[in-house]
Amino acid sequence: MNQVADILQLAFDARQQHVDAVLATVVRTEGSAYRKPGAMMLICEDGRSVGMISGGCLEPHIIKRAFWLTRHGASVQVYQTGDEQEEDLEDELEEKLDYDAIDFAVDLEDELNFGLGCNGKVHVLFERLSSAMPYLDLIQKVRQSGESTTVATLIRSNSSEVTVGTRVHLNASFLDDNKNSQEIPEQTTNLPKPIIDELSAYKVSKKHADYLVLKSPVANDNSSKDAIQTEWLVQRVQPQIRLLVCGAGNDVMPLVTMAKLQDWHVTVIDSRPQYATHQRFPQADAALYVALNDSETLLKLSQNAAVALMSHSLSQDRARLAVLLKNANHCNYIGQLGPRYRTERLIKEISATCADPTALADGINQLHYPIGYKLGGDGPEALALSIIAQISAVVYEKVAVTKALAQPKASYE
Repeated sequence: MNQVADILQLAFDARQQHVDAVLATVVRTEGSAYRKPGAMMLICEDGRSVGMISGGCLEPHIIKRAFWLTRHGASVQVYQTGDEQEEDLEDELEEKLDYDAIDFAVDLEDELNFGLGCNGKVHVLFERLSSAMPYLDLIQKVRQSGESTTVATLIRSNSSEVTVGTRVHLNASFLDDNKNSQEIPEQTTNLPKPIIDELSAYKVSKKHADYLVLKSPVANDNSSKDAIQTEWLVQRVQPQIRLLVCGAGNDVMPLVTMAKLQDWHVTVIDSRPQYATHQRFPQADAALYVALNDSETLLKLSQNAAVALMSHSLSQDRARLAVLLKNANHCNYIGQLGPRYRTERLIKEISATCADPTALADGINQLHYPIGYKLGGDGPEALALSIIAQISAVVYEKVAVTKALAQPKASYE
C-alpha cells in the first residue's frame, strides 16, 4: 500500500484537530485499473488530501463530492474508465453529478463513465473518518507489529439489514496478542452465521485482496429466492517491507531514499559508529551501531526482512554473511554487494571456519550475488534501483520479472 504513512498521519492529525474527513478505498476493480483493491485516499473538510485511488483521473471528482456522497453514511460508487464519446461525456456527468437535485442518486447500477479509454471499472467505498478510524488504527498496529492480519469489508448486500462498509476482523488472535489494538467494530449480528463462517474459513490468495460473493438462505429457508447475497473485499493487511542495510557508506543513501519512496521500513547498521548516524540517514527509520560480534541484534533486525550487505569491507561482510547464511530462512532476501569472485571468496572463508559447512547450503542457494538486477546505468542511484527491483521481485514473487531479466546480476560487478 503506497502513501499509507501519509494517510495515517493526516488521519491522526485530523482526529486530533477535530476536522472531519472521508476515506475513499478501492474495494474492487474490473478490467484495467491503475490502483489495486485496498488503495486509499483521505479527503479532509479543510481542503487537505493525500493518497491516490487512480492515476489522477478520478481524484478531482472525488475531492469535490466525497462529503456529499457520505451524507447518509458509507456508500460504494462505481467509475467506468472505458471509451465514450467525449462530447456526450460532459453533459452526462453534469446531469448525473447535479447534487442539488432532490432525487439524485448514484449507486452500483448507476455507473459514471469518465471516458478514459482504460476499459475498466473501479469500485470505491466512501466512509467518514469516524467509522474508518478503527480500520486505520488496525493498519497502524500491523505496521508496528510487523504481523499481517485479515479483514473483510462489505461492499454490497441485497439486504437492508446489513450496512455497506461493515468490517469483520478475521484474525482475532492478532487482537489478542496486541492488547493495545483497537478492535474493528464487527456488526455481525445481522449477518447470517453461514456467511460469517465462510468468511472466517476463507484463505486469501497471493494477491492479498480478493472479491468474494457469499449467499445464505434466511429463516432456515434453503430456497435461493430469499437468500441474502453479500459482496466482500477480503484483504490481507500487510506490514511494510523491512529492509536492513548492513553498511553505511555514501552509496547507501539513494537506496534508503528509494526504499522510503516505496513506503518500506529501513534500518541501516554499521560497525563504525561514526557512519551509522541519523544525521547521515535522516530518512531511515533507524541508523544503528551494531558490533560485528553482536549476532543477536543482527538476527533480531533481519527477522522477516530483506538484507542488503554493502559495507565495502571484507571483515564486516564476512561477519554478517556468516550469521545470515546459517539462518537463511530467517530472512525474506539476502543480497551481497560486489563482484561474484569477491562473494565466492567470502563464502569459501566462512565455510572453512564453519564446523558443519553443509549448514550453509540453503543460505548460499538463496544468496543473491552480485546484488540487484543488471539494469544498466552507473553510480549509486543505478545500483539502488537495481537492488530495489530485485528485492521487490523476490518479496512479491514476481517470477515473470525474474525470467524476463534472465540473470539476477547487478550493475556493479
